Amino acid sequence: VQLQASGGGLVQPGGSLRLSCLASVRPFSRYNMGWFRLAPGREREFVGAISWRGSTTYKYDSVKGRFTVSRDNTKNTVYLQLTSLKPEDTAVYVCGAGYMSYDYTFWGQGTQVTVSS
Repeated sequence: VQLQASGGGLVQPGGSLRLSCLASVRPFSRYNMGWFRLAPGREREFVGAISWRGSTTYKYDSVKGRFTVSRDNTKNTVYLQLTSLKPEDTAVYVCGAGYMSYDYTFWGQGTQVTVSS
């Protein structure tokens, strides 16, 4: 099983990025997909998730209203749209997959997002 995250990069404060996570889990449509981020000196932080039914949940306050999780089951891909980025959003963003559960059993390598002027 592979989860391949991509789309990260260097962006100025206020900018946007769209991250993608291509997953080889099957059937993809039955997996809850989550995004987390890892920053130096900080514990892994939940960012947002989308259930296999399509409902979404986000980390309250810090990202709600700025980040959006979506999925395309025809492409086995989950997305994380990042907007109004702040320097404190700088981290490696990783995706996880859990079969009809938020107990993520599969993880990807992550993609680096750096927000800096």
